[in-house]
This record gives sequence, structure tokens and C-alpha cells, in this order.
Amino acid sequence: MSGRGNKAEPVIRELRPSEADILRTMLYNAIFIPPGAEIPPFDIIELPEIIVYIEEFGREGDLCLVAETNGEITGAVWTRLFTGPVKGYGFIDTTTPELSMAVLEPYRCRGIGTGLLAEMLNRLASAGYARVSLSVDMANYAYHLYRKFGFVDYARHDESMTMLKQL
Repeated sequence: MSGRGNKAEPVIRELRPSEADILRTMLYNAIFIPPGAEIPPFDIIELPEIIVYIEEFGREGDLCLVAETNGEITGAVWTRLFTGPVKGYGFIDTTTPELSMAVLEPYRCRGIGTGLLAEMLNRLASAGYARVSLSVDMANYAYHLYRKFGFVDYARHDESMTMLKQL
């Protein structure tokens, strides 16, 4: 048997500027859809409170890592500092980056998200950030993943939790 196919180990690397469009797909995949709920149309990402996570990506404070498996980007984790009028759901303050993450459906539950998150936390700490925040639906599997990485509950908003991790 060959070691190729879906079993290939992903390579975690920085997003290349030429690949910025993949963030649209990843942003859509980062939206938690509870089991049995209607799947929203792709253009939901155009809502101001959602597109703010990737709009004009590459500005100061933006960082994105991707997982590449067999030449395909299968997951991404990115952070953004929110300094403008529209803030992210997990906004704490203008010096705390907010983290977003997505792994494409066929590649979930294979450790890709864990690898992406671990590498991003290392990079943020190395860059001198004191903490990082995020927002997650508490029914999302990722909520427990974030807790394993030391994120703590900061503020609840309906079914979502803003979480914070000291670096």
C-alpha cells in the first residue's frame, strides 16, 4: 500500500499572499451549523459582522497558517487585531488578537485543527502577544479542544462563548 491518499500528514505553513482567496472558503467552514440546522448560503460570509474576519487580509497584525495535505489546503487558523468600528464576536481589546479556525469537512477529526492551533499559539507567543481570544458555539466540538489548550470562558453570549488564553 502506498502512503498517499487521505492518510498523508499535513504540512503546516504560512498562507501565501496568492492564496488569500482560500480564506473565503475557510471563513464559511468556520461557521458552526448545529446538527439538523439549515445550511446557510455561502454568501452569508458577506455580512459585515462575518466578512470583517478576512476583509483586506494581510494588514498589520494578521497572521494565517494553513494545513496542506497532498497539495490541497485542508485547514486554516488565522488571527486578526480588531481596531476599527466593526469588531469580531470574540473581541476583548485592540491588543488581543482574535483567532478563527476551520478544517474542511472531509479532513476533520484527524488532528489537523490540533496541529494548526498548537503552531499558531506558539507563533503568537513568540511574536510577543500576551493573550488571544476567540468566540465559539458551546455545542461545537472545538469548544472542548480550546479548553484542552488552556482557553478559559470569558463571556457568554446566548449559545456562544468568548474564550481567552494567556500566552
